[in-house]
Amino acid sequence: MFNVQKATANVIAWIRDWFNENGKDCNAVVGISGGKDSSVVAALCVAALGKDRVVGVLMPNGEQSDIDCARKLVTHLGIRHYTCNIKKSVDGVLEEMQKCGVEVSRQSIVNLPPRIRMSTLYALSQSLNGRVANTCNLSEDWVGYSTRYGDAAGDFSPLAKFTVQEVKAIGKYLDLPIDLVDKVPSDGLSGKTDEDNLGFTYAVLDRYIREGIIDDLALKEKIDRLHVRNEFKLKPIPCFEYQP
Repeated sequence: MFNVQKATANVIAWIRDWFNENGKDCNAVVGISGGKDSSVVAALCVAALGKDRVVGVLMPNGEQSDIDCARKLVTHLGIRHYTCNIKKSVDGVLEEMQKCGVEVSRQSIVNLPPRIRMSTLYALSQSLNGRVANTCNLSEDWVGYSTRYGDAAGDFSPLAKFTVQEVKAIGKYLDLPIDLVDKVPSDGLSGKTDEDNLGFTYAVLDRYIREGIIDDLALKEKIDRLHVRNEFKLKPIPCFEYQP
């Protein structure tokens, strides 16, 4: 049922309209990991705004084994790009936490780099007359596989309503290098893939999201539980409604 040609044309028009309303002369600033999501977002922004108005930012945390994928993407698109290594920032925060006497949790270690990456993107964006792209997709958001105020942040979000399979279809339609579109995402820490960490494949999740069909009831319960538990990540900060 997914019409990739229509969907791609519509999201490109949406990006163009968004910038006309929220930064007519601004640049799109995209954190480039070398995976499908950042690759597709960058390509969509190039199609909407032209390559001269798209800035790619590579942000390795020390040594990044797949940094060549990110370089391949910016070269393929012909966009201006910068490399900002975040290792000193990450190490500095962790060291200060330890000095304070805090026992740093594994979850803090996992989530700190994406939050520092987002801070880096916003710092660069302010210096480059930019607007920061969010690169999350519907499948990841559905089960909370994102870091709040990290990769879940941004000024505009082209892929938030597309599943992983749909994002891949858009990437192939845009003629992106197939190895980037089909690149298996990993957490960059444990050597495990995202699907290993989740305990199910994106194909299973996407079918459940779009068709409501899932064969394994235990997986259905797990996905439903993750969805409910992580919905707060997609909502604005709750605020007290003061009434004098």
